[in-house]
Amino acid sequence: MGFILAAPEVGGFYALTHGLVKSALFLIVGVLPSRNLKELQHQPIHTPLWIALVIASFSISGFPLLSGFGAKVLTMKNLLPWQVIGMNLAALGTAISFAKLIFLPHKNQGTTEKPLQPGFWAALVVLLGGLFAANAVYYEAYTVGNTVKPLLTIFAGWLAYFLLIRRVIFKLPRLFEQFEHLIGVMSLSLILLFWMALT
Repeated sequence: MGFILAAPEVGGFYALTHGLVKSALFLIVGVLPSRNLKELQHQPIHTPLWIALVIASFSISGFPLLSGFGAKVLTMKNLLPWQVIGMNLAALGTAISFAKLIFLPHKNQGTTEKPLQPGFWAALVVLLGGLFAANAVYYEAYTVGNTVKPLLTIFAGWLAYFLLIRRVIFKLPRLFEQFEHLIGVMSLSLILLFWMALT
C-alpha cells in the first residue's frame, strides 16, 4: 500500500505485480507441511514447491527478471527524493522478511501438508508466469544502476537476516490477533489514509 500511495500514477502496475505474488504465496503456504516457521526450518519441503516459493519471494523482493523489479524501479522513479529513503528501507525490510522463505530446507522427497488439488500447479504456472511476462512491461528498467541497487538491497537484507533476525525470537501478545482488534486497527488505518489523501 505504501508504494501505491506514494506513486499512484504507476500504482496499477505495482498492484498487479503484488497481487500475482501474494496469490502465489497464499497458494503455496496452504500446502506446506506447517505454518510454523521453526518447524519448517527442520522439515524439508518438496523442491518444486520451494522453487515456486523462491520465485514469488524473489519477485516481491525486487529481483531482476521478475515483474517486482520493474514495479519497484518504476515506482522509485516517480517519488520525491525524501520518499525514496523510506521506500528503500521498506525494500530492505521486504528482503529481510522473505529471506526466511527463500532459505528454507528442501529436498525432492519433501512433504506437503495435504494432497495437492488438481488445478494447483496450473494456477501456480499462470501466477508465476505472469511475474515473468509482466516483467516485459518496463524493460527500460534494465540499466546497470537500476539492476545493481536492488541486488545490493536484497543481499543486505539476506545478510541482516542471517546475522541478526534469524537468531531473534519475537513473541507478540495474542491479544493483537483477535478479530475485533484487527478490524479496529484496519478501520483506523483506512481513516488515516483517506485523511492524508484528502488534505
